[in-house]
Amino acid sequence: MNLVVILLSRLYTSCTAILMVKDKVVLAYSGGLDTSVILTWLIDEGYDVICFIADVGQDEDLKAAKEKAIKCGATKVYVEDLRAELVTDFIFQALKGNAMYENRYLLGTSLARPLIAKKQIEIAEKEKAKYVAHGATGKGNDQVRFELTYYALNPSIHVIAPWKIPKYLQQFQGRSDLIKYAESKGIPIKASASKPYSEDGNLMHLSHEAGILEDPMLTPTEDMFEITKSPADAPDKQTVIEIDFKNGLPVKVTNKENGTTKTKPLDMFLYLNELGKENGVGRIDIVENRFVGIKSRGVYETPGATILWAAHRDIEGIAMDREVMHLKQMLEPKFAELIYNGFWYSPEMDFLMAAFNKSQEFIDGKVVIGLYKGNVMILGRESPTSLYNKDLSSMDVEGGFDQTDSKGFIRINAIRLKAHKVILNKKTLGLK
Repeated sequence: MNLVVILLSRLYTSCTAILMVKDKVVLAYSGGLDTSVILTWLIDEGYDVICFIADVGQDEDLKAAKEKAIKCGATKVYVEDLRAELVTDFIFQALKGNAMYENRYLLGTSLARPLIAKKQIEIAEKEKAKYVAHGATGKGNDQVRFELTYYALNPSIHVIAPWKIPKYLQQFQGRSDLIKYAESKGIPIKASASKPYSEDGNLMHLSHEAGILEDPMLTPTEDMFEITKSPADAPDKQTVIEIDFKNGLPVKVTNKENGTTKTKPLDMFLYLNELGKENGVGRIDIVENRFVGIKSRGVYETPGATILWAAHRDIEGIAMDREVMHLKQMLEPKFAELIYNGFWYSPEMDFLMAAFNKSQEFIDGKVVIGLYKGNVMILGRESPTSLYNKDLSSMDVEGGFDQTDSKGFIRINAIRLKAHKVILNKKTLGLK
């Protein structure tokens, strides 16, 4: 009898333990109000929450964010330094295609999101978690970037996006509801009206949007800008730098004024940020088209990338074949659109990157740049793979170019223009 009781007791204990096992979810956590509330809400919903904090160069106290996550109930917290990978595997790859959304936005947030999501999936697989979660809203682009990356890298993953869950939306209809919930749960918060807009930062840029910026006529005040000086306050003296390229990628940055040299990718990029900041480079204020169909106003600070993009375009000018360049320029807007819309991991992106990698094989040389009060001025360039022939293009030297050949060249190109004019004349006169 005692043996039966013991066996039943053990069976009960085992069954109870099985029933008490919680599903794991890896949450992309920032330490802010939204993700802190989501962390606690997920725990209330019965999940075992593992937080992941990505260090992509944002100006935040990540140690404090980790401590806050633990205090809020996270069973484990990962803090991963992704800065070098962001530069080499995302920013520099985007540089190859001169990625610029709608000809203005350098995609700072767009490039960081797939990296964060990739690492989040890796942690989920390591922890054997069936779920991942994020705090992006249902109106923005980030939800798409996160979730498309999740599914591209792990098709069987389950995504929890609270801002698209009716139960969550009923409970939290605004910021005041989030604050009340945080206070009731003892979540440390910093509710302040000093920044009535939203910010997102990484080592590539700092964005400002929403809040008071939703009025497209509102002029940002100077205190909004945090990583760039006002051009008016920038030095009255030009800063001259030199950027060396190999296969389309920067390999050295040299300050011609003081001899400072950087050669490691992360060091180069951070130094360009520093130079751009001091010279007021990289501010834009735009209205852009979100992937979900909403227009939004964004104010961006992107100092280092602004310098780098200008230099890369210029070195391509001297070292890239004309037809390759013209074809590449047709593909670049689509490339930027794919990044913006969250398709970093997609067949079409693989196709475009293969083309861009091929186009960069002979993009070598150096570009000399002047930075002055918000301006990035190209002062000169040279390349060992240059296709520029000074004698051939000179107006003073024949250089092997027979100018009489241009007569036939023009005649051939004029044939269709003459034919078109004849048709226009006939139509004007009503002739058949």
